[in-house]
Amino acid sequence: MPSHPTVLLTGASGVVGSALLPQLSDCHVIALIHRTPAAGADEQLAGDLTAPRLGLDPDAYRRLAARVDVIVHCAAVTGFSNGPEATHALNEAGTRRMTELAADAGAVLHHVSTAFVDRTDLTRAQLGQDHGDATARPEDYLDSKRAGEDVVRSSGVPAVIIRPSVVIGDSVTGEISAFQGMHGIIHGLLRGLLPLVPVPADSPVDFVPQDLVASTIAGLIRQDRRDGEVWVTAGNSALSTERVMQVIGDTADELGLNPVRPRMVGPEMVDRLIRPVFIANLHPRARRRFDDMLAMTALFAHGHVFPSSLGRVAGVPAAPRPDGLEAALRTSVGYMAHAKGMVRRLPEPVLAGGQVPA
Repeated sequence: MPSHPTVLLTGASGVVGSALLPQLSDCHVIALIHRTPAAGADEQLAGDLTAPRLGLDPDAYRRLAARVDVIVHCAAVTGFSNGPEATHALNEAGTRRMTELAADAGAVLHHVSTAFVDRTDLTRAQLGQDHGDATARPEDYLDSKRAGEDVVRSSGVPAVIIRPSVVIGDSVTGEISAFQGMHGIIHGLLRGLLPLVPVPADSPVDFVPQDLVASTIAGLIRQDRRDGEVWVTAGNSALSTERVMQVIGDTADELGLNPVRPRMVGPEMVDRLIRPVFIANLHPRARRRFDDMLAMTALFAHGHVFPSSLGRVAGVPAAPRPDGLEAALRTSVGYMAHAKGMVRRLPEPVLAGGQVPA
């Protein structure tokens, strides 16, 4: 690979892509954009991941393929409420377009998937539990990411599959390009909208800061890694649900929000007792919010410890320690509270907490 490779980056304005761009200063980065500009890229190219030749004319596509050394495919539908067609259109069909370009360019593909492909039986649908009024369907997202990985594996191109767990904000600033996933639960807790969390207290909640994911991908590119699966997870350092709730609650108190601390209950209590007694009579919006939260937390309720490649693969950072994860979580909570207008100013301990120690 050249010492100053040309990298085609999809999803450059997203959570992982925006964190990765500053770490590719020794590369020439072409951001493939659809609607949102990508600040910091050396070039921006408008295209469509779901169209043949990325929506480019034949000459433009050939010129692009002749230049690209590395592809980093971060673009994805990450929401749980987009429906199976839209989710598969980007997460599966879009990945197929990237493998086609990698083959035409003779480039290595770094495909960003999710560690949750490892959890095939933890959605409420798989567990035989009631969806209620939920619009969130994690199974659509997980099915599409598994299908995307299958596309990569069957393509025959040199490729690295990268599997981050839940991605939170920057470990130092808490900043993130879009609130998603775990941030929705944090927001509900800060607002006091989640009186209970249907997850066992000792279940691991695996999350990693976006800058850790970005530095891992940048390290893989510099090492010219061309195959295998890389798990970007907390692994054995993952915090328990009880500790995550405590950190969020303590940070909320430091911010002066003082929400009611939620009660943790076993998931089996929800359909047997909580739904018929407490949830059935709620306003439809509140009931849907509760059921969406159930759909998301089901991924943690019966979880196990993810594998982790951090500290075990050349060029990638060491795994974070639990105290570093706690500091990063506090910083993300503080950033969200400030961005959502819940607090005027972040207290100094939240601003200062953050760097994930090696």
